[in-house]
Formats: sequence, C-alpha cells, structure tokens
Amino acid sequence: MKQTFIIKGMSCAACSAAVEKAVSHLKGLKEAKVNLLLNTLSADYDEKILSQADIIKAVENAGYGASVKGNSAKNTEPQKTFEESTKENTKAGLIFCFILLVPLMYLSMGGMFGLPYSSTLPRMTSAILQLLLTMPAVFINYRFFTKGFKALFRLTPTMDSLIATGAGAAFIYGIYAVLAMSYYLSEGQTQAAEHFYHNLYFESAAVILTVVSLGKFLEQKAKRKTSAAIEKLIKLAPKTAEIERNGQTLTVNTQDLQTGDIIIIKSGQSLPADGTIIQGSGFLDESFITGESLPAEKTAGQKVICATINTDGYFKYRAERTGNNTTLAQIIKLTEEANTSKPEIAELADKISAVFVPAVILIAVICAAVWFLAGYPFAFALNFAICVLVISCPCALGLATPAAIMCATGSGARNGILIKNIKSLQTGLKADSIILDKTGTLTEGKPSVTDIIAEDKNLLLKIAAGLESLSSHPLAKAITAYAQQNGIKPCEVSSFTYSEGLGIKGIYQNQTVSAGNLKFMEAEHYDFSAFNQKYKELSAEGKTVLFFTYAGKILGIAALADKIKATSAQAVKRFKQRGLTVYMLTGDNKNAAAYIAKQAGIENFKAEMLPSDKVKFIKDLQLKGRKIVMTGDGINDAPALACADLAIAIGAGSDIAAESADIVLMHSDLNDAVYALDLSRATIRNIKQNLFWALFYNAAGIPLAAGVFYKALGWQLSPMFAATAMALSSLFVVTNALRLTKFNPVKIKEEKVIITLYIEGMACAHCSARVQNALQALGAKASVDLKAKTATVETDGSISAQQLKDAVEKAGYRVTKTI
Repeated sequence: MKQTFIIKGMSCAACSAAVEKAVSHLKGLKEAKVNLLLNTLSADYDEKILSQADIIKAVENAGYGASVKGNSAKNTEPQKTFEESTKENTKAGLIFCFILLVPLMYLSMGGMFGLPYSSTLPRMTSAILQLLLTMPAVFINYRFFTKGFKALFRLTPTMDSLIATGAGAAFIYGIYAVLAMSYYLSEGQTQAAEHFYHNLYFESAAVILTVVSLGKFLEQKAKRKTSAAIEKLIKLAPKTAEIERNGQTLTVNTQDLQTGDIIIIKSGQSLPADGTIIQGSGFLDESFITGESLPAEKTAGQKVICATINTDGYFKYRAERTGNNTTLAQIIKLTEEANTSKPEIAELADKISAVFVPAVILIAVICAAVWFLAGYPFAFALNFAICVLVISCPCALGLATPAAIMCATGSGARNGILIKNIKSLQTGLKADSIILDKTGTLTEGKPSVTDIIAEDKNLLLKIAAGLESLSSHPLAKAITAYAQQNGIKPCEVSSFTYSEGLGIKGIYQNQTVSAGNLKFMEAEHYDFSAFNQKYKELSAEGKTVLFFTYAGKILGIAALADKIKATSAQAVKRFKQRGLTVYMLTGDNKNAAAYIAKQAGIENFKAEMLPSDKVKFIKDLQLKGRKIVMTGDGINDAPALACADLAIAIGAGSDIAAESADIVLMHSDLNDAVYALDLSRATIRNIKQNLFWALFYNAAGIPLAAGVFYKALGWQLSPMFAATAMALSSLFVVTNALRLTKFNPVKIKEEKVIITLYIEGMACAHCSARVQNALQALGAKASVDLKAKTATVETDGSISAQQLKDAVEKAGYRVTKTI
C-alpha cells in the first residue's frame, strides 16, 4: 500500500534524513521517501504487517509531527502545510524583532562610531538593557531551541540544533558576562568589568535568531511559489456540479458525483468530471491538456475532460470518470508522486547531509578548544565556534534538489509534460539515441482507406468490419469507419484471436476469416500471388496493405495511408541538433516505413518489426553502451518502453503505454519529447548549480568562520554576518530553482519551403485549376502558371516534393521535374 503523510517540524536536510531513518527500520516498510519542500513522507508498505499508526508513531518518536494526507483530487493540504510553516515566522513577530534590534545594535556598537549616549551610558545599565532587548527575540523564536535541543539529545542534530547551539551559547555567555560585570563592579575591579562588557554577544544572539527567521520566512514564500503549479491544477476543478438524477435537477459536491450521472454544463462553467456529451454542444478551452489556446468545438458523442472550461454553448454529458479517476486527478497524482522520487545526484546529497550536522558540531567544538588552548580568551574562541555553527546550517543543501524538482514538474505539467519518475530526468541528460514508433508517434495515427482490391468488395468490407471491430488498432478503426461510411454492416465474428504484430482471425459462418499483413499470410500459408503485383505497387506508394481471407482463400486487399504529423520532421531535426541518433521502428512494411522515414528526415529505420524485435533492438544498442529514449503510443510499444532507459509515451495513446512510461506527453506532439529532454537537462543543471553553491558555500564558509585566515590575513567573521550569509544561501538556492518555472518550450519557427513542379499535360485553364486544387487539398499554398507549365507550392516543410508529385499525377498529369 502506498500512503502519503504530512510531516510537521522539518526544517533542513538533516530533518528529512532523520524522518527517513526513523521509519526505515519498521518491519513491512518497502520504501520511504521524504520531501522537504512539501513536508511529506511517501511510504510504500505491507498493510498486513505495518499500519499507518505505526508509521506516525515512529515519526513522532523522532521528534516530528505526522498525519495522513487526504486522497481527494482537490486536496488542499499541501497549501495548509505551507501556511502552518509560515505561521511559525509571523510577520508581526519579525517586525517586532527588527524594531528591538535597532536600540540593541545602537547600545552594543554605537560606541564604536562615537554615537551619543551609547558610549557614555553606564556599562551595567547598557548591559542590562541589551539583555532585556534580546530576550523577546529568544522567546519569539523559541522553536529553534525546543526543536534543536530535542534533536541534539536524540543524537540526530539538525539545522535547528546548530542555530540553538550557536545563539544559545551567545545568549548564555552574555548572561554570564552580565553577572561577572556585576561582581567585578561591586569589587571595584572596573577593568575586569570592562573586559566582559565588550564580550556580551547579546546582539549576536538576537541577530542570528532574527536573520535566520527572516530567511526562513522568505524561504517559505519562495517555496510556496515552487508548488504553485500543483495548487493551480487543484483549483481548476469546480467544487459543485449541476446534475440530473432520478428526474430531478440537483446541485451536488463534485466529490459526490457518480459514474453515469448526467451533468449539465452552461457557458462559462468548468467540467467536474470526464465523460461523453449526450446532448448539445460547446466550445471547450482545453489549454491545460492540449496546449491549444483556441477553444475546441465538442458535440454529441465526443469525449470531454474534467476542468476544461465551456467558453460558449450548452450541453449535457454523462460522467465516466469522477473524483480520483479523472484526467486532472491523475495529472495531480503523477506530479506529486514525481516530487517524492530523487535522481542519483540527490541521493548523494542525502548521504552528505546525514553526517554533515554532526561533523559541523564536532568542528565547532574543536575550533573553540584550539583557540582557547592557544591562549586566546574564552569569549574570543566562542566567537569562532558560534560562527562555524551558524554559517554551516544545511538549509541550502536540503532545498537544492526538491526545489528544482518541484519547479520542473510544475513547469512540465503546465505544458502537458507529466514526469512520473524524476530519475528519468537524469537519464534524459545521458541519452544519446532516441527510438520512435511510426503510427501515432510520427504520424497522425488516423489512417484512412485509400484502395480496396477485391472481386466482391461488399463481402470483403463485411468480413473486414466484423473482424476489425474487435480490435483497437488504428488501422482497424479506419477500416470499420470506411465500412460504415459505405453502409456495410459488419458480420458477427466469433472465436477472435490476435497474433501480435501480424494479424487477427476468427470464425464466421463456420469458416475461418482473417486479416493481416504479408507476414501473416505467409505464416498461414495463403496463396497471395494474384494480388502480389498490386501489393507491391500500393506499398511503393507508402501505403499499408492488409490481406483479408475467407474459407481458406484471399478475398482481396485494402490499402491504408497515414499522414505524417506536421511537426514530426521539425522534432526529428531538433533531436539531431541535440546530438541524438534517431531511429524509427515499425511493424509496417518496408515501403511504408521508407516513405514516412524519408518525410521525417530519418535515415535509420527498421520495418516489419514485432514488439519482441523492438525490445531486442533496444537491448542490442544498450549492450553497445548506448542510452536509449523510446517514444511510442500503442499497446505494442509497451515492452519497448519498459526496456528503454527513458520511456516517453504519447498521451493520446493506450493506457498500457502510459503505464510503462517515465514521461507522458499529453499533447501527442513529438516536439514535446524535445521539450521533455530539454527540461530534464535544465533541471539536472539547476540541481547541480544548487548543490555546488550549497557545498561550495559551506566548504568556503567553515574555514573562514573557524578563523583559519585570522593570523595570516586578520579575517574574523562576526556571528551576525554568518547568520546573514546562511539565510541568503538558502534564499539563493530556492530563487535559482524558481527559474525553472519560467522554462518554456522553444518556439518552433515555421520553415517556408518553396517547391516548383514542372508539369506536362496541362492544356487549358480547367487543367491548371485541377492541378491547383489537387495541391491545395494537401494543405499547401499553390499557384499554377499555365504558360510556363509550372506549379509553385509554398509549404511549412511538412509536405514533401514526392507527395506533391503524387497528387498532380493522380489528377492525370505528369511531373517531369521538381526544384
């Protein structure tokens, strides 16, 4: 069972490590992942052995609060968690602390600048005033001491332990100094009292607590921005829905919707569930799913998606997916799950943070001991120890990875890229080869029937429709649609069987009927010699040819053509620009594969491949040390997707393909695969920047704070500046991660391609009109010059010269040359 828990009280990487350590020993726990940014623990456990109460108890024993997170798709608990964290750093408390800092700094440091009263005020009076001005800051920020010392006593020190130890030492030593001043003044030893007055350190304690609290306050605000994408998704779905149930019109909470409910949608309303329109029509804004800014018209029989907005129109639709099963809920779930996984580089940071805080405390103790034993005053040695403790707080280290991941997944979700496994981002960085499926990935996936070759076309279509109606393959859908358009009723087929990548067969009127490719016919030992020539001709045109049989004989063949997507060639070009070797693997015939590969600009392709062949091809490349990205959309792509190093599924494809993938593209646009790889590289780069800054900062800061350069260069860091530097480092890491929220796909410039065709056979204006219409039917801008016997065509690069030539020759004319 997988369950998410809200964890209260975490403040740094050491905290998250402590929570993971606390639950890791529990019997029955399979996996536990802590997200510092979301304050969550994702646990996968055997509920027969381990319970939620056991996990909560283990977390509480470690000194943190825990509660089970709700499962609702509109769950607002992440937002509450941030608000609870922010309450600890109230604006009013911070303002009060800063107000008190002004007179405190005036009293403690004013004499250095010759300011009035600060240098003439009696020393004991000034010391007591400084103590009184520091106490509110200690009480307001008490949580550092309660959490920090608890963790220290459990031998699992955290960031709060460093702050508590540093600020506490400064404050306690300040109290000791005041008592010492009182004693020496009563004894008349003013010089000794003066010495302690200059080592009060009250201002250091107050500044450390106030500046760190300010840093946490600003950090929480920045962290909330990183979760904005998920929160926006949560807010997309409406809270109520108007439905028809038992003949009555009711308004119900969307959580109470049931499958089969009839939902009424008016203009301006958003949809509370996924379903199918049964009456009326509307124009839906589906931009959060498809990326299209223009509303799409939806009519009866068409599918609609939860949280899309009806910009105009009125319709009723039947709910098919509600609550946690809607597309929106699944997007939210995938996005949140992605934030609990970690790339390899983050696991290294976790190992470092687990030993970092104890090591810092040890360094601080050694530092104080060395300076004291070297003959320097205790207050002088204490100053260095406090600086080491404060400047080394591992906030930045703990935030480096989760902040970048949250921003990346949010940016991806906003652009229709669902990252299911964050480890895939690091894989995308190493990838050097990408394998593309043909149908539905490079092509539209909506082939249409172009030719039927048979003595009895009606019988062929009747059997074809009966067989193919039992299959979900795009080719099957095209044939059943063609039969329906021609008024052919499908026959009833029984004993349906499917041969993966080859064909299908069944029983009709006690006779075997089948449909499949050439390999299937050969495997079944059919005599296809009568159709062999036509098969070659149609295949040469890049068409997919299927054979249909009845009672042991071939009835005929059907040819289908699938149009390449307008953006596929551009995407392939961009893959190559990024140093990827592009392959196309398809189960289609060689001619159809070659035709599409040429249009897409792919040199490396394999045809007539079964799913097992694709898997073998990928494994062979992996044995050569290649890192493989696989992109596909169909059920037959699932094995290859599971085998690849990084699996990208086209969202419009099958659920099985999506389940096998690391990344799902909601837009069904191959350019989004380019964006996904770019995002992965930007994210890992951002994480590396954050980790470098955090580790470099500590590596450079600890020697400076410890006084390594004091004797040689006279550098001595003040605890106040150490606290400021620590707070700024955390803020820098989160701000750097926020840059990923602005990461957008590179806009593709449309390439205008001008092609000139020289045409024989045009004799009049009627001829030129036929040629122009044939070319424009392909979606190209065409102008025909009858006198010059040419046609000039302007395209976006998605239509090849061969397609233009074929269109003209189908119209009855001959193309002699293309330029």
